[in-house]
Amino acid sequence: MSYACKNIYATLPKTQRGQPLVLGGDPKGNNFLYTNGNSVIIRNIENPAIADIYTEHSCQVNVAKYSPSGFYIASGDQSGKVRIWDTVNKEHILKNEFHPIGGPIKDIAWSPDNQRMVVVGEGRERFGHVFMSETGTSVGEISGQSKPINSCDFKPSRPFRVITGSEDNTIAVFEGPPFKFKRTKQEHTRFVQAVRYSPKGDLFASAGFDGKVFLYDGSSSDLVGEVGSPAHAGGVYGIAWSPDGKQLLTASGDKTAKLWDIETRQVVSEFVLGNTVEDQQVSCLWQNNYLLTVSLSGFINYLDVNDPSKPLRVIKGHNKPITALTLSEDRSLIFTASHDGFITRWDAATGENNRIEGVGHGNQVNGMRVHDGTLYTCGIDDSLKQIDIEGNAYKPQHLKLGSQPKGMDVLKEENIIVTASVNEITVSKDNETLSTLKVKYEPTSVACSPRGHVAIGGNADSKVHIYELQNNNLSPLQELDHLGAVTDVSYSPDDKYLVASDAHRKVVLYSTEDYKHANNQEWGFHNAKVNCVAWSPDSLLVASGSLDTSIIIWHVEKPAKHIIIKNAHAQSQITRLSWVDNQTLVSVGQDCNTKLWTITPF
Repeated sequence: MSYACKNIYATLPKTQRGQPLVLGGDPKGNNFLYTNGNSVIIRNIENPAIADIYTEHSCQVNVAKYSPSGFYIASGDQSGKVRIWDTVNKEHILKNEFHPIGGPIKDIAWSPDNQRMVVVGEGRERFGHVFMSETGTSVGEISGQSKPINSCDFKPSRPFRVITGSEDNTIAVFEGPPFKFKRTKQEHTRFVQAVRYSPKGDLFASAGFDGKVFLYDGSSSDLVGEVGSPAHAGGVYGIAWSPDGKQLLTASGDKTAKLWDIETRQVVSEFVLGNTVEDQQVSCLWQNNYLLTVSLSGFINYLDVNDPSKPLRVIKGHNKPITALTLSEDRSLIFTASHDGFITRWDAATGENNRIEGVGHGNQVNGMRVHDGTLYTCGIDDSLKQIDIEGNAYKPQHLKLGSQPKGMDVLKEENIIVTASVNEITVSKDNETLSTLKVKYEPTSVACSPRGHVAIGGNADSKVHIYELQNNNLSPLQELDHLGAVTDVSYSPDDKYLVASDAHRKVVLYSTEDYKHANNQEWGFHNAKVNCVAWSPDSLLVASGSLDTSIIIWHVEKPAKHIIIKNAHAQSQITRLSWVDNQTLVSVGQDCNTKLWTITPF
């Protein structure tokens, strides 16, 4: 049996209110870069479904930038480390690691000859540093500003200059090499969020929280003028130059992006990107003919210069850990739900996605199941909701539960939903509660078998509780003992087996005839708590996902054989699994990514 990663539906950028986000673009114009958690995400700009993820940082990464040659990427993290790594090899071999400042890095810029690099942020002893990218040797000091620095840039032509924009409302100019402080510019009245040289280096632009954008001479640093007056009604988070240097794109907290003519300093077009807080624009990038902005929601907008009224396309998805996963009945759609309550539907074949509309749970979704064209969801707002799959929206009615739900399943024949909450199990149909069973243990998960058996995993009591549903009431049948808290339970599609996973690293297979161990099977190759299990449609393979970041595929008829996908979601636990078909597995994790795996059976 072998495996291969078939597809990655990548996480969106991690955004924070009031914080500019830096997008990186590759010099050839094919890819763009951003960060989320420990990951740097590289996406193809023409087909964003093609993604690659770099996960070698040990803490949160804040910014990543391609070298002008395009062969290397430098990424800077929360601890002040910069890693320089290769973009050509699939393994992304590390070239160098430096620790230029003692705090979060906020921006990075390369010199046009790939030799030097400037990093800025919130250092303890300094807010920035210029050094050689090969050796780490210092080539100047970044000084003269009294607060953290948000943005920096290298002049792309000689004589070399470095500019930095700081939270002390100033722009500093450095001449070199070795780079020495020359002067500060004090046109802004609030934090400076972005500074960028034009492609030729004859001008540079700055943007601030005061909604203003200024242009300066690239050599003398003298003020040329203000763009607009002011450019935006809210803070400006990002600026990007057109490749010919004749236009400037700005992204603002006033929920718009604007295109400016440099010659006249007047607005050419305005892109209104929504009217909610989530629609604030926190970043922008201009790559060849593509104009990108990022909303506070993490959505990536492709702007249409010919029709500013709506974007050409919007890349949606998640930027918070994914907590629930299920498939449509024909397995052509994948549904994922994240920690913040948003649900995304993906086309399993193409990766095209959309967010479910309407009033959702507003916070963590703990369970999702599809039946008869409806997606049922339960969340920690103590409710059971329904989504009309065809309409891609929540239905208005919902069922209030007695306490926080931990898991759910649907008894397909009867169209009955069983929801396990903190201290009770609810049996319901069509938003009506049919019965409630109080329990003394805390349930973790639910599985229903076609014959009307219901298996519920117990947390502290380390048991699987088997019930039978008769006349809409649950009556206890059996209890199965485990050595650790039971984390997940699932009946095989052919109803011959029940599989249960636990916190004691075990995956246990039971026969549904007598609930005895099937084939004496207890699988234990995980190194930590097993979070979830899933059956292939032919009932032959079981996949288990764990806190140890790995997925293991087990074969029911060849129990001695298994396959381990190590670091399936690097540095992130696996939260849920599902099979699209007998050869394709979907996994989701704490890293906000959804991955598809091709599994070739024994």
